[in-house]
Formats: sequence, C-alpha cells, structure tokens
Amino acid sequence: MQAELEAQFQEFVRARWTHLVRTAYLLTGDPHHAEDLTQTALAKAYRSWRRVSRTDRPEAYVRRMLVSCNSDRFRKRRVTESLTAAPPERVLYDDAVSRADERGALLAALAQLPPKQRAVVVLRYWEDLSEAEVADVLGCSQGTVKSQASKGLAKLRTIPGLAQAMSHAAPSQGGTR
Repeated sequence: MQAELEAQFQEFVRARWTHLVRTAYLLTGDPHHAEDLTQTALAKAYRSWRRVSRTDRPEAYVRRMLVSCNSDRFRKRRVTESLTAAPPERVLYDDAVSRADERGALLAALAQLPPKQRAVVVLRYWEDLSEAEVADVLGCSQGTVKSQASKGLAKLRTIPGLAQAMSHAAPSQGGTR
C-alpha cells in the first residue's frame, strides 16, 4: 500500500510541479524562494499524502499549504524580498523579452501589496479560482476575499506604468494575467 501512495505522490508532483512553482513565484517574486516554498509545501503534503490524496481536490489542498507556508515566511520575518527590474527568465520564444518586461512590472507591483492581498490577487486572477475557492485556500470568508481583491486591485491601478505594461500583455493561457 505504501508503494502505491508513493507512486501517486510522485505522479502528482510530476504533473503539478511547474504549476505550483509558477504560483509560488507570483506569491514570492523570487524564483529561488518559489522553488523552496513549493518544496516545503510538497514535503508537508508528502507526510500527509494518505489524507491529502483522499480529498476531492488534492491540488487545492496543496495550494492551500503553499499559501500557508508563504504566510509563515512573513511571520518569521527571516526573508526579505529584493525584486529586480526584470525577473531572471530564459528566453524561450521571440516575444519573451517584451513579456519579461511586462512580468517584471507586474511582479514589482505585486510586491507592493500586503501578503494577504497579494495571495488573493494571485489566486483569484492568475490561478482563476472562484471567490469561494480562494476563501477555502486562505481559510477566510468570501467577503474577506472580495474586500482584499478590491483593495489589491485598487492599489495596483495606482501604480504608474503598470496599466500600460499590462495593456500590451497577451495571456498565454487561461485566467487574467
């Protein structure tokens, strides 16, 4: 039975690693912190995989762990963020440079939000989760999700240059980017 659970967990990690790291990157603004955060959340999920795998949506459970682990980083105050003008991304296609500039502007803007607002904005508009799903991930009410999203978006709208950078952005996949 343990070997079967191990195989299920490995398959889950193979299938969802990139997606979870991308979410963590949006939460942290740093690729190294994102990978560390994802590994921490997956280590916790591994220890509880028997229970996690029995839930209706194991990915939602792990995503909640990811957000919780990120919140713990701020509570401990041992990590400081220092965002650069452009994220260190590899160029994989022709318009990657312009997209990196847009992502850099978005990441810098997200870094100006308090952690809870940032988590709500990332989960609601990048991950394209419903208000109920975001509330479930963050362990708060839907009203809190609505107010934090409203405040976060209002703050993002006041950041000079962000609207212009994002008006040229073309989402590569579902959700608002």
